[in-house]
Amino acid sequence: MSGGSDSQRTSPSAASLSENELPPGYVCSLSEELVAKAREELQEKPEWRLRDVQALRDMVRKEHPTLSTSLDDAFLLRFLRARKFDYDRALQLLVSYHSCRRSWPEVFSNLRPSALKDVLASGFLTVLPHTDPRGCHIVLIRPDRWIPSNYPITENIRAIYLTLEKLIQSEETQVNGIVILADYKGVSLSKASHFGPFIAKKVIGILQDGFPIRIKAVHVVNEPRIFKGIFAIIKPFLKEKIANRFFLHGSDLNSLHTNLPRSVLPGEYGGTAGELDTAAWNALLLASEDDFVREFCQPVPACDSVEGPALLPEGLAADAQCDDAVRAGKSQLYACY
Repeated sequence: MSGGSDSQRTSPSAASLSENELPPGYVCSLSEELVAKAREELQEKPEWRLRDVQALRDMVRKEHPTLSTSLDDAFLLRFLRARKFDYDRALQLLVSYHSCRRSWPEVFSNLRPSALKDVLASGFLTVLPHTDPRGCHIVLIRPDRWIPSNYPITENIRAIYLTLEKLIQSEETQVNGIVILADYKGVSLSKASHFGPFIAKKVIGILQDGFPIRIKAVHVVNEPRIFKGIFAIIKPFLKEKIANRFFLHGSDLNSLHTNLPRSVLPGEYGGTAGELDTAAWNALLLASEDDFVREFCQPVPACDSVEGPALLPEGLAADAQCDDAVRAGKSQLYACY
């Protein structure tokens, strides 16, 4: 996570508001440069920020009074930024976010770092210490580190969402977004078969429509022939904008370096940032145990409800409709293998 002086400094725009307008607990941590970027790319106007948050809060209270959700300024801002301050779309994203959590208990129940020590220790996932030139954190995923006999694939998915939840706490990440670097070296047919259409549709549905994060690019390296089958499973569920942000580099690290400079990459990927170290990110997550316990390990109030499957992202409400996709996906996998 970024830890420079900007994170401790109130932006000039936020500082210009009167003390009465700044609610307790929220102080903008964006640098002046990021305030300008948020204005240009996200339509975020610092002078209207708190008004916009209050508008979203009022909509939640009026349209979803039984939804158990934080209404803090900092929390609601995540959803406004993810939807470029469109109130209606931000509200839909917020409701979908909670719907997703309730619809997939295998992933979201008891979601805390100490419950995922095996996944973290495997090196399946980490966040690189340096951001890309746009300020995006780089999430590295290495499926070859996963041994299916040790734990189910849903544990890997839990680790991904755990990481995203930690990243999105940063206002810098809310504005800049993230980049995913996926290394498919050594992924076999048997391992790929665990990531079928059911799982793919759920994961992509949440990432696209149920989580307040901006995915700016997905870089895939060392993909074997089998990846064509994996991508054939994934692609039907991707929106065109996201599909266009996938870049397949194979073993050509020079191709990767045109997008991610060597200065931010570890030596394993032709970079100059030293050896890959997963310990620092694991330690950061484990140090956040109490935060995750408060957020994900408390009983859901009996009155808490989300109004029906229509509010779920596509792919989470009707798994039975995936039968044809399952058959087609298996055919693609075997053909590519």
